[in-house]
Parts: sequence; C-alpha cells; structure tokens
Amino acid sequence: MDYLVIDCIIPARAGSKGIANKNIRLLGGHPLMAYSIVAAKLSKKINNIYISTDSEEFAKIAEKYGAKALYLRPENISQDNSMDIDFFKYHIDYSRQKRIDIPDFFVNLRPTTPLREQGIIDDAIDKFIADKNSTSLRSAHKIDLTPYKMFKRDGNYMRPFLLENSVKESHSAPRQFFEDVFVGNGYIDVIDPNLIDKKEVLYGKKIYLYETDVVSDIDSPQDLNIAKKELCNEKYKYLFEYLEVWNKA
Repeated sequence: MDYLVIDCIIPARAGSKGIANKNIRLLGGHPLMAYSIVAAKLSKKINNIYISTDSEEFAKIAEKYGAKALYLRPENISQDNSMDIDFFKYHIDYSRQKRIDIPDFFVNLRPTTPLREQGIIDDAIDKFIADKNSTSLRSAHKIDLTPYKMFKRDGNYMRPFLLENSVKESHSAPRQFFEDVFVGNGYIDVIDPNLIDKKEVLYGKKIYLYETDVVSDIDSPQDLNIAKKELCNEKYKYLFEYLEVWNKA
C-alpha cells in the first residue's frame, strides 16, 4: 500500500453555553483540548495535528501542547449552529491558498471527548482503510433507546417517528423486537477530503461503524465531574502521564 498522509483536525471554537470556554476547561490540570492533541501525537498514523479555532487564546494553548494553529476560524462558521463541514471546507481552502498539501484523509478528534483508550485511533484508521467500500468512519456506541418507540408532537396528539410495518402499533412492541441502535460519539471520525470536494458532504452513504464503549461527551459541569472520576481509570493513565511529562519539559 502506498504511504498515506493523514492529518488530524481538532475543532475548538470559543463559544459554548453549557460550560463557558469548555474546550480549555481543566481536566486533571490540563485543558480538554490537550487530551485530543496528545491522543493524536501518540498515534502512529497521524502526520500533522491542526487546531481549528476562532480564539487566539485557544490557538496559543493548542500550540503549547503541540498542535499547529494555521489561522483563526472566521466568526461566521464558529456559531452554535455552524456545521462541521464548514470548518473542514475552510481548512481545505486555506491550505490550497497557502500551498499546503491536502492529506489523503482527515481525522476529527473532538475535545469534548477527551478520554480515549490507547491504540483505538490507529485501529479505527486501519479498519477504514481496509474497507474499500466505506466513504467515511464514525465511532458510535450502542444505546438502549430505539427510534421505533419515540414520538413527536402533532398538535395536541403524538405520533411515532417510525413504524415497523410488519407489526401493528410497533411503537408499543418490546424493545427486544427491534434492531440494535447506535449513536455517534466524539471518539474519532475519519473523513475523505475528496468527498467534501466532490459531494459537499462529510460522511457519504457508506459510513463505517466503529463501535466503542460508551464515552463521556462533556457538555455540562456534571459531565466534567464524571470525566474527572474516569480519568483515574487505568486505561487512560497513559494520556495523563504523557501530559505531565510534556508539562515539565
């Protein structure tokens, strides 16, 4: 196989509502974004690590931990309702303007999922590359809920989001009747820049399902407290140890 160039982008805009300046809030004495940077640095597959932020403060912190801050992301693509594809497009356009090579693939590591087991990133990349039909990869974990048992409002009434046609009132059928359900999480995405260029989408129609354990997605002070307890888990020890060594260097 030819050598592949894989770049990591860590999205870290300054605006956040659940926790102010969430992406630089401290976890074990280090900002959340540092954990994603370190996870990328310890990967054997990732070549370059970039921060995508609209904050000069965030950019300086990211650079301290080893990421590259090429630019500050424009305000119009750094809003609560901005889409991930917006900052990917901006990064690609900026790179082309500055004659920076576009990688074969991007890896997206969200700072709000700081705790990743060692080796998972490289394993996900390997599985995506090996599957020639996949257009992208998204990590996801299994949940007990199913959309077949969910409802939406219809005036004063409620109606199901989905119906299984083979069973009457399937919304009231036992949960075991339905297929497993997965929800995407922030562990890792693998993105093909060609898909962005040609189709203007991030994931395409063949999204490789990379199943992980349930992971913390930090969006509230309670989530941050949970992550602080999880940081004591032996499987995340390598991240904290690397950060401590890095901090003393």
